[in-house]
Amino acid sequence: MGRGKLRIYLGAAPGVGKTYAMLSEAHRRVERGTDCVVGFVEHHSRPRTEVMLHGLELIERCELEYRGATFTEMDVDAILARRPAVALVDELAHTNVPGSRNAKRWQDVEELLRAGIDVISTVNIQHLESLGDVVETITGVRQRETVPDEVARRADQIELVDMSPQALRRRMAHGNVYQPDKVDAALSNYFRPGNLTALRELALLWVADRVDEYLQEYRGEHNIRSTWQARERIVVGLTGGPEGRTLIRRAARLAEKGAGGEVLAVYIAASDGLTSASPKELAVQRTLVEDVGGTFHHVIGDDIPDALLEFARGCNATQIVLGVSRRRSWQSVLSPGVSATVARESGPDLDVHIVTHDEAAKGRGLPVARGGRLGRSRIVWGWLSGVAGPALLAVLLTRLVPDLGLANDMLLFLTFTVAAALLGGLVPALASAAFGSLLLNYYFTPPLHRFTISDPKNIVAIAIFIGVAVSVASVVDLAARRTHQAARLRAESEILSFLAGSVLRGENSLTALLERLRETFAMQSAVLLERAGEVSPWTTAAAVGTSPVGRPEDADVDLPIGDDMALALTGRVLPAEDRRVLGAFAAQAAVVLDRQRLLDEAAKSRELVEANRIRTALLAAVSHDLRTPLAGIKASVTSLRSGDVDWSEEDRADLLEGIEDGADRLAALIGNLLDMSRLNTGTVVPLIRETDLDEVVPMALGGVPEGSVLLDIPEILPMVAVDRGLLERVVANIVENAVKYSPHGQPVIVSASALASRVELRVVDRGPGVPDEARDRIFEPFQRHGDAPRGAGVGLGLAVARGFTEAIGGTLTAEDTPGGGLTMVITLPVVGDGPPVAPELPTSAIT
Repeated sequence: MGRGKLRIYLGAAPGVGKTYAMLSEAHRRVERGTDCVVGFVEHHSRPRTEVMLHGLELIERCELEYRGATFTEMDVDAILARRPAVALVDELAHTNVPGSRNAKRWQDVEELLRAGIDVISTVNIQHLESLGDVVETITGVRQRETVPDEVARRADQIELVDMSPQALRRRMAHGNVYQPDKVDAALSNYFRPGNLTALRELALLWVADRVDEYLQEYRGEHNIRSTWQARERIVVGLTGGPEGRTLIRRAARLAEKGAGGEVLAVYIAASDGLTSASPKELAVQRTLVEDVGGTFHHVIGDDIPDALLEFARGCNATQIVLGVSRRRSWQSVLSPGVSATVARESGPDLDVHIVTHDEAAKGRGLPVARGGRLGRSRIVWGWLSGVAGPALLAVLLTRLVPDLGLANDMLLFLTFTVAAALLGGLVPALASAAFGSLLLNYYFTPPLHRFTISDPKNIVAIAIFIGVAVSVASVVDLAARRTHQAARLRAESEILSFLAGSVLRGENSLTALLERLRETFAMQSAVLLERAGEVSPWTTAAAVGTSPVGRPEDADVDLPIGDDMALALTGRVLPAEDRRVLGAFAAQAAVVLDRQRLLDEAAKSRELVEANRIRTALLAAVSHDLRTPLAGIKASVTSLRSGDVDWSEEDRADLLEGIEDGADRLAALIGNLLDMSRLNTGTVVPLIRETDLDEVVPMALGGVPEGSVLLDIPEILPMVAVDRGLLERVVANIVENAVKYSPHGQPVIVSASALASRVELRVVDRGPGVPDEARDRIFEPFQRHGDAPRGAGVGLGLAVARGFTEAIGGTLTAEDTPGGGLTMVITLPVVGDGPPVAPELPTSAIT
């Protein structure tokens, strides 16, 4: 049985019509004869959505008991037993109630897919894990329910259900999304036009990136090298010169003209020299590229025009922006330059923009290093100088100045040999020396027009000519080789300097390092593999690029790093001279991986140190604060059991009251200790539900004396998304603390008010207050303010209160009370995204 296919309807916000679109697709499939069932669909009392359920087979939901309430969830077992062809599962990011088969609904969907059942589901863009921080910045609401991006990216089909913000707000105003009593609050908070526009942009960009991934995958599978102009990608060719800033800004303006335009700046370090590049200028240009929203790439290529075109086609670019050459006019005689070559060879699928600038035709400032790897045009010119040049010279000399003299003739022929060495290297120069000697023998050495020499002096002269020509050619070629080696070593030193700098800067991004490696050697993918032992399978520590391999044997280039680690690259076979730099990258990758793991171990060590600190403080608290009420209880019980004293009823009542007070203090202290332990171990996971403050706050005041608290909770406050039990504990701890410090006859005031997308609950006392420097310290475990009354507890009440507040998505801060005292401010999120549901909960968690 093959794996089922997943189709996701993605929306920017609730109410855009995802569920409606899903049900419409289900009806179309049923009409075509497909076996389709409704595994779980939440219509939220929307009439039009509810009507769409008619005519579809519904799988009954299972009922679960949790904290005295009954909840319904999708029955995975029933769907697996029914085995339909297609199952509809709404709200992919939903968190199941504890006791369910899986903690998250997307895990239920994974089970159905593994069973060969196709699934159609829905999700909002704000529920994707990677966008949680962005959505919180935009809307001010942290999404507790999320789905991993990888789950959504693995979907076989993703369809965007789009709607303009204005249309969605009209739909809400007509009561088609929420109940009428919630419409005004929703429109003025979460569903503001700006929020909806930003969320819509997020959804469009995310889907566009996903489409781009599909396109790149398809092009790679079918080996398509030509450019498909589905999206404007503009490549900027940089030389490290000052004109680069002009080119980047021009490319940014071109990108702005097309929706979704992307700028990729590339600097190609040719192996025949880097002398024209200014590292400082390149750093400035890299910052400028990032400021305009583009990306900077550094690659190595022997032939700059070919490397630039290869890079552009590899990233499916549509345009290339280059600057007018900075070379002098006379330098164009030898070579047309990079810009002209790229424009000529770009083909019909790439538009090349050649931009003028202030540095045009002013010269490069530094000579370009000559290399041993010569381009095709240089080799052609070398052969022409070495072969055609001497032939043409022989014709001119025999026709115009036949009596110039053998010595002068040799010097003229030697000139073309040197030119051939400078342009084409050693081979054309040797050919020129041999061909020139034959021409000298035939045309200028008696007897003429014969390959014989009658005068021995001429034989010596010809031999000297050949020796000088070969020597000059060898020296020139050796100089070119040394220049090439120096340029290559300089390129390698820049890379090694980058690696050393990353070590000193403490950079720990293994993915970024592998991406730099892949770009440097122009590879398709780079992956760091490791294994536990020689017979253990290889596992991927980190990978970049497309189609990374899973074993070193499958790679085009593999470099062992010790016995149980290897660096594997695909794309092409690298020459042996590149192995040195590749080895430096491999060593650095191993160092970064070790550093990441050391940092993780250091973080765990810090947690252990903190746990030991808390454990030490706990022992100190137990030795004193818990012993005090125990001593009182023990003394009272001993007194009551004593037969030597005849206690009166009033005395007995006092002793019993002392026992009860001591037991209450012990219960409160132990409760706080247990709560702090749960916070430290991360087992406090809230059950978020819609809640009215006027239902929770009064219940939290049961432990304070009557008349010591004044309540001011308006009934018109919006509902908050909190865990009722945790919020009750938070309020109880804060109010009890405030009552302890409030003067006699000054009640504590508990008031609430709404502000934008949050509700603030304030607990105001008229006590001595807390200095500014001690405000943060009072929320730490086992900390009590200096003038705390003796026996007031172990200093956990406020620490537990802050921990529980942050667990339910709120904040707890302290501020001065006007006129003296301390005010605790609890900020809670209001309900703004439909009925909240429980977040991910382990079955053992109890709040």
